[in-house]
Amino acid sequence: MTHKETLFGDIFKANSKKIYHLCYGYTGDDDAANDLMQETFMKVWQNLDKFRNQAMISTWIYRIAVNTCLSWLRVEKRQAKDPLTNDIIENSIEEFSDKNEQVDKLYKCIAQLEEHERLIITMVLDELPYAEIAEISGVSEGNLRVKIHRIKNKLTEIYNRYERF
Repeated sequence: MTHKETLFGDIFKANSKKIYHLCYGYTGDDDAANDLMQETFMKVWQNLDKFRNQAMISTWIYRIAVNTCLSWLRVEKRQAKDPLTNDIIENSIEEFSDKNEQVDKLYKCIAQLEEHERLIITMVLDELPYAEIAEISGVSEGNLRVKIHRIKNKLTEIYNRYERF
């Protein structure tokens, strides 16, 4: 194995679950999330030589993943599909019957948030440090704390509405 292959393997092991969760937060669909995760890591592989350690590698990978997901969403919208309609979300979630029901509900609720909110809350759930979340999302740390509080409140409202049905 070359040094690049070894390095990439380590990077993939350390980041793949978090990137999958991020992609799932954007798509609400297992297949799409896996595809986007793979596309993200293909871009990481192709650009690994260009990474200059100016940021943490996980921050760099998150940025690639976010851009990949946003591009996917733009294509989906152009094709007049809404990947987050309730029917599609329900169908996607039903495919995960082996998963914990509470986690399914949480992802279903997250999928109803705005794109920027999904990005932030997914990183919070992945326990990224606030400084890193702020850098990736492009907001100050102080503003981030306010945004997270609002997102959690909004998510609680969505979850409570979902619980009534």
